[in-house]
Amino acid sequence: MSIYVGNLSYEVTQEHLSQTFAEYGTVKRVQLPTDRETGSLRGFAFVEMGTEAEEAAAIEALDGAEWMGRDLKVNKAKPREERGGSGGGNWSNNNRSSRRY
Repeated sequence: MSIYVGNLSYEVTQEHLSQTFAEYGTVKRVQLPTDRETGSLRGFAFVEMGTEAEEAAAIEALDGAEWMGRDLKVNKAKPREERGGSGGGNWSNNNRSSRRY
């Protein structure tokens, strides 16, 4: 399981996050997603710790803490949801084709 870290400064680096989270245990991995088009940071990250206890300690200590001039939002990351192929809602080609104009 990973930790979601939101409201990050756009100046943050993987090294900054690794050092900060290392105070609570072993940091296995840090991911800093970037925008596909611009390559700039998106303002959030995922940190994977060595154990559940280390994750819990980091979340407890850092959620709401001020870091690099911003109040962090730190919690357990939720599994990524699959995106539907229809483009949104319950709309489908069947709905469109059954309408009369």
